[in-house]
Amino acid sequence: MTDLRTLRDRAEKLTRKLADQGKIIEGGWAGLKIMAVPPNAPQVQVIEMRKAFFAGALHLFSCIMNVLDGSEEPTAGDLRRMVMIERELDEFEKELTAQYMPTDGRA
Repeated sequence: MTDLRTLRDRAEKLTRKLADQGKIIEGGWAGLKIMAVPPNAPQVQVIEMRKAFFAGALHLFSCIMNVLDGSEEPTAGDLRRMVMIERELDEFEKELTAQYMPTDGRA
């Protein structure tokens, strides 16, 4: 069985590769689809979930671009905002992990 560290390492390598190809969000959607969309889901559900995933990515990217202070170097405010985004997403990741990777033998 592959441990969580190995999975994270593989995911990081794949993420870098997808980013270089301009497909980082599509790759994230593919991962979510594997984890959370039933194989027998109706096509309309898959299409709408993909739209929602990309809409979330667009929202976050647009917000980040709008809240940065605009200088060439990151400011303390920029870094604080990014840390707050990271914390918010970390909480969501914990929710997903608890649901899809339970540690109490329910997997």
